Amino acid sequence: MFEQTFKNIDDILFKDSGADSELDYIGQTSWIMFLRYLDELELDKADEAELEGKSYTYILDEEFRWAAWAMPKDAEGKLDHHVAMTGKDLVEFVDRKLFPYMASFKERTDNPQTIEYKIGEIFSELKNKIQSGYGLRDILDLADALPFRSHTDKHELSHLYESKIKNMGNAGRNGGQYYTPRPLIRAMIEVTKPVIGEKVYDGAVGSAGFLCESYDYIKEHMEQNVDNLRTLQKNTFYGKEKKNLAYVIGIMNMILHGIEAPNILHTNTLGENISDIQEKDRFHVILANPPFGGKERKEVQQNFDIKTGETAFLFMQHFIKSLKAGGRSAVVIKNTFLSNTDNASVALRKHLLESCNLHTVLDMPSGTFLGAGVKTVVLFFDKGEPTKKTWFYQLNAGRNMGKTNPLNDKDLAEFVSLQKTMPESENSWMLNIADIDESTYDLSVKNPNLPEEAPLRSPAEILDEMEALDKETQEVLNLVRGLI
Repeated sequence: MFEQTFKNIDDILFKDSGADSELDYIGQTSWIMFLRYLDELELDKADEAELEGKSYTYILDEEFRWAAWAMPKDAEGKLDHHVAMTGKDLVEFVDRKLFPYMASFKERTDNPQTIEYKIGEIFSELKNKIQSGYGLRDILDLADALPFRSHTDKHELSHLYESKIKNMGNAGRNGGQYYTPRPLIRAMIEVTKPVIGEKVYDGAVGSAGFLCESYDYIKEHMEQNVDNLRTLQKNTFYGKEKKNLAYVIGIMNMILHGIEAPNILHTNTLGENISDIQEKDRFHVILANPPFGGKERKEVQQNFDIKTGETAFLFMQHFIKSLKAGGRSAVVIKNTFLSNTDNASVALRKHLLESCNLHTVLDMPSGTFLGAGVKTVVLFFDKGEPTKKTWFYQLNAGRNMGKTNPLNDKDLAEFVSLQKTMPESENSWMLNIADIDESTYDLSVKNPNLPEEAPLRSPAEILDEMEALDKETQEVLNLVRGLI
């Protein structure tokens, strides 16, 4: 049912002239689903208040509640066509009344931990792109049929929403920046092992994949009680996101995973001067896949000790500074970070090795990130002690990665298992940091345990072999002639 509903919504959006890509599809689906979710949330809270003999104050004015504008129903519980807007009237209401009203919530509170704040942020950043009021009516009908109340319903919806995010990443353009393969995220979490009571942070939150997977991991491993559930809901997951659409997608993804008012700020993480980060701003666990290849302006670079235009290198400085003493981090970054010889790269590697224990480097194969032809590594480091030894693991999946052969959990099972003891194997080795060149701090991935390839022959050796083969051939021909 759920999957077919999502497919039907996509089919309607495909035919609409206002939405022309996977990015648009998920953006438009998100704001409609958010309002559908908000309606169920308000109904649940109203029911709870009634059971306790209390009255419930609705967040939304009656005119803007789902049952008033989206799905007014008759006595039989069916859409009341005499009241329901459609066509041009529906689009005009959404564009001129609904969105401005929802966006006005941004002025009503400055507390990001409230659902009111999220309403204002979401509807300030998105706009309705659905131009056909008849298509919008059909989408509202489909969304109304989606159940949001039970845990099972939300779990299935979150799974399908993840699939839409993945498809958006596969669609190319700039969609790939929002999707990190979930098997890789789960492996990073297995190594860092966040626990209840710790704060988990992603400063480049995107679709909130790291936070959603961390939520599932911590919830599964913690004692199930009211205090822990409250802590998990309100004081565990934190993120920042610069891009409008990514911010909305991340919020919606976390809501579907069970976080009512996600602590995600819509801001440029790199706009903060790292010298202003204090102990209260730091986190126990940092998990991230910051955008790489971007270029930041000079005024942004002034916020950092090591000046560079490379976005990912600025994020690395932010993460190191934002990690508590003893905190753990896992960050995806281009493999050239380990070997670039420019001043900023060398200085950043030196800073990382001296201020943190870079205990593990996971070298990922090409094709891990669909649509991005770059090689990446994952840096696992703990804050506080300098690095003495680093364990490298080179992932060999035994196949070419791609859309039809994506990364899976089995591919990473050996890494997760071996990382606990860090042994030497055909795919892993230990690097003694005292042995590296201190003028470059080069950490290039060079697996010393792979079987040595036979050296290439010289041109003279090849010519000698060709002459020997010609001689053998001639002798065989002479023998054959003699027999005839």
